[in-house]
Amino acid sequence: MSSIDLSTLIKTESAFNLQEITTDTTTAGNIIDTAGCESLDFVFLAGTITNGVFTPVIEYGDDPGLSDATPVPNDFLIGTLADAVISGSADSNSTRRIGYVGEKRYVRSIEVSSGTASGFVAAVAIKSAPRTAPTAVDA
Repeated sequence: MSSIDLSTLIKTESAFNLQEITTDTTTAGNIIDTAGCESLDFVFLAGTITNGVFTPVIEYGDDPGLSDATPVPNDFLIGTLADAVISGSADSNSTRRIGYVGEKRYVRSIEVSSGTASGFVAAVAIKSAPRTAPTAVDA
């Protein structure tokens, strides 16, 4: 039984649009503006994975377009990037998660794929601990 409202204490955004990746490549996700929240988690979603490894990289910066993007140091991550890797068909239809507690306002997830034949991946950013609550419930 659920008795506590979470819906007005979080805001979700697409961090990495659902797509099929069929080559070894680096694909940048959407830039997340963390203004107004104290907490950010990325949830990585795997659809059908034929084979390949999908390794996330979290970047941050002060520029809204992330022209100054650099990889987030491990000290600012909750969990490890290695724990968020999606690898091979055994990880089909699974999720991974990593938190960000850094000092920069703009953040994005990048997926680096290798050994790829075919894989569907996506990521959702969950912003929470809003400075002003309640948040609008996502549509």
